[in-house]
Amino acid sequence: MRRPIVVAGLIVLLTAGGSGIATPAVSNAAGENAAQNLPRPHDPAPQEKHLGPLLMLTDGAENAEAYFSFDGQQLVFQSNRPPYDCDQIYTFAITGGEPQLVSTGEGRTTCAYFTADDRYVVYASTHLADPNCPPPADMSEGYVWPLYEGYDIFRLDRQTGELQPLTDTPGYDAEATLSPDGKTIVFTSVRDGDLEIYSMDVDGQNVRRLTDTPGYDGGPFFSPDGKQIVYRCHHPTDPAQLAAYRHLLDQGLVRPSLMEVWVMNADGSHQQQVTRLGCASFAPFFHPSGRKIIFATNYPDPRGREFDLWLIDIDGQNLERVTFTPGFDGFAMWAPDGKRFVFCSNRHNSQRGETNIFVTEWRD
Repeated sequence: MRRPIVVAGLIVLLTAGGSGIATPAVSNAAGENAAQNLPRPHDPAPQEKHLGPLLMLTDGAENAEAYFSFDGQQLVFQSNRPPYDCDQIYTFAITGGEPQLVSTGEGRTTCAYFTADDRYVVYASTHLADPNCPPPADMSEGYVWPLYEGYDIFRLDRQTGELQPLTDTPGYDAEATLSPDGKTIVFTSVRDGDLEIYSMDVDGQNVRRLTDTPGYDGGPFFSPDGKQIVYRCHHPTDPAQLAAYRHLLDQGLVRPSLMEVWVMNADGSHQQQVTRLGCASFAPFFHPSGRKIIFATNYPDPRGREFDLWLIDIDGQNLERVTFTPGFDGFAMWAPDGKRFVFCSNRHNSQRGETNIFVTEWRD
């Protein structure tokens, strides 16, 4: 699920995976001109030793949560590019090109992922609840994320165009990703009264709850061997903080200012905290080795607007900063070959504050 984070006075979409984000409509005249010169090569910042030469695939509007197909040749992502006022789902080749709309063009969508044969795309959408964009979150109680109750998870057959609902429960269902063998979907839902992580078969059957601690658990991704899941969470232990969390949840809202990275076994057992940064840490993804995790965070300033990518060992040791440009860097993922790498960033934009998609070769 993407959620908006204010970066340099502009709204940047987060995920959960994990995190859907409400993105503002933007003027795209400059973006349309810039899009004619895509893809564009750029050099990484001098300190970004893990990143090879960058290829910028989008420029204009908000583009985020770009994830590789299982064959590593395509990306699926969400964007609020015209003519739509809120996010829709698109695909294109990893070399760029004209994005192809795969969602309905109605409602708001988020968190898309390919299935193992790359024939299907799984994503969340509000279009059945309302074809219009849902309203922005009420910020009268401070900065919060909306949990649109109209979100359900769907599976699109890219050959036939058939759109199959995989969930049909009251409240928020989103943030779906798949296991490496393509047999299991893991996702976030409020169906039992709290934000928890669940698994199900790719046809929506055999739903199983994996987490049960009060607080926000979401944005799950499998490890390369499919044996573990990494996710973001916030578990308030102070009674007043827990009451405040539940008060917002009753209104379909959650406050994202404090999140940590956790891991668990694929069956929900052995839940372990990885980060202890006291900041907004989110969008974690396993390194191809399975021994490290990359994630986005505003560490070391929990009230700051600077988000970068960081690496950490699965046991919480050896924290290492990966990106060094101003603004937002996040939504990182390795291709199945473990070499190609995609992330989203505010860098090199034609319109200040927009989020765009970059691919590169990872350097260990």
